[in-house]
Amino acid sequence: MAIKNLIKHISTVVTPQMAAIPGREADQVRNLAGGYTFAVDIWTGLDRFLILGTDGGAYYASERALTVAAAAAVRACLAVDGVRTVARIVEISVSGRAPKNDPALIALAIAAKEGDDVTRRAAYAALPDVARTGTHLFGFADAVQTLGGWGRGSRTAIAKWYSARDDAGLAYQLVKYRQRDGWTHADLLRLAHVRPTSAERSAAFRWVVKNDIPPAGAGLPLIAAFIELQDAETAARAAELIREYRLPREAVPTHLLKDRLVWEALLEHMPMTALIRNLATLTRVGLLAPGSVGVTRVVAQLTDQVRIEHARVHPMSILVALRTYAAGRGVRGQKTWEPVQAVVDALDAAFYAAFGNVVPTGRRTLVAIDCSGSMTMGNVAGIPGFNAREAAAAMALITLRTEPNAEVIGFTTGYRPLRISARQRLDDVLYAVDRVAKPEGTDCAVPMAWALEHKRDVDAFLVYTDGQTWAGAQHPVQAMAAYRKARVADARMVSVAFVGYGDSIVDGSDAGMLDVVGFDTAVPALIRDFIAREA
Repeated sequence: MAIKNLIKHISTVVTPQMAAIPGREADQVRNLAGGYTFAVDIWTGLDRFLILGTDGGAYYASERALTVAAAAAVRACLAVDGVRTVARIVEISVSGRAPKNDPALIALAIAAKEGDDVTRRAAYAALPDVARTGTHLFGFADAVQTLGGWGRGSRTAIAKWYSARDDAGLAYQLVKYRQRDGWTHADLLRLAHVRPTSAERSAAFRWVVKNDIPPAGAGLPLIAAFIELQDAETAARAAELIREYRLPREAVPTHLLKDRLVWEALLEHMPMTALIRNLATLTRVGLLAPGSVGVTRVVAQLTDQVRIEHARVHPMSILVALRTYAAGRGVRGQKTWEPVQAVVDALDAAFYAAFGNVVPTGRRTLVAIDCSGSMTMGNVAGIPGFNAREAAAAMALITLRTEPNAEVIGFTTGYRPLRISARQRLDDVLYAVDRVAKPEGTDCAVPMAWALEHKRDVDAFLVYTDGQTWAGAQHPVQAMAAYRKARVADARMVSVAFVGYGDSIVDGSDAGMLDVVGFDTAVPALIRDFIAREA
């Protein structure tokens, strides 16, 4: 008995999560919750920042702490391979895999200011790919200013950003994206010493910088229409200008945005992202009503997968729109509306369409959602009021809809029953998860232990979590080893992380384990390929 009592303290099979596994001390790190997990490599840290961002912080770390750690990951990647780092920034940004583009702009600015000569050239060359709109360009400029100010490289890159656009594209940028966070096109044109290459561009730049109205026939029809729209005396005239020149919503004076005629004109050519953001307004002004032509048009657009993919609409944007629109009131303000059920259903369908077509594997899959207290704090990817638990529930539903042999459970320090059906709408699923959640600790070993106790044969465990596990009597990797030994020898585990901490429950040396970044649009396909492939 004395030996048994002593040997348990150095067991490599069952070790409390508040201690490192004996013999693995060099591989494990103490996480912010006090438990021991595995450090992620610098490239995973980069991906987590690019996709999840750091806005709003999280339960175990402030926004500042997460941002400092993320910047350190970017710099570590730059030190190892600057060109690869820039290529990864571009890949994540261009593919639309991240809910927001701001982290990519910050990372690119760090590369441009702190990389070696080759890296800096690559970063500046990549600016048009990452900063695709004027708003993006203002964000990059702000980051450059914060990181030390302007040099020849940044001025040249921004000047090329303007000169690379054709006249129509440049006019659209100047009209639609006029300012952000105190930055304007006038600021950048002055700082970058942008030289016009034609009389039309010279007139456009004078209008931006000096507010000189371009003369009639200056070859700037969009800018001329924008100027006329500012003084339009009637909504009817405003609607005519919007239709004829395809003016965006940002070009319309605020007082005209209360009129149905204006919104009817805007709806005809409204980009997908703008449509999703303005569903509530379209409903309030009466354009979206049951059985209306407006609803028919909107539903057709929201269920057009090709258009969704082309517009790079991130599923999180759709999910937030669904939750807000179905609620009939905004997160901020007092405005309300009566949701149209056909639009709610179309948003639900659009969420799945945004991930593309995922082919089922047919493997026996256990989806486990972390319902602990830490999953309710902070914002995923900087989306106000949207926490990691809700994001996990939404992502889990993708698997339930795809895999015919999937089962779902919740967990905190123990098992939590979750009655979720693949036939449910997203807002119903979020409510179901919220009901079983508890302000308790986290034990990411629960899914494997539960499956072993209940004699479930599972080919793949998908654990949706923030990864800050600490409350268990054994580590998740130990629970996985016990499950493999007793039931399914080649069972796999995927940790889907929803906060950009620097650690993971996954053992990177185990080929049957995978760490992925939550709410990356590539995740369903990555998981599918991982659990489908032969060992």
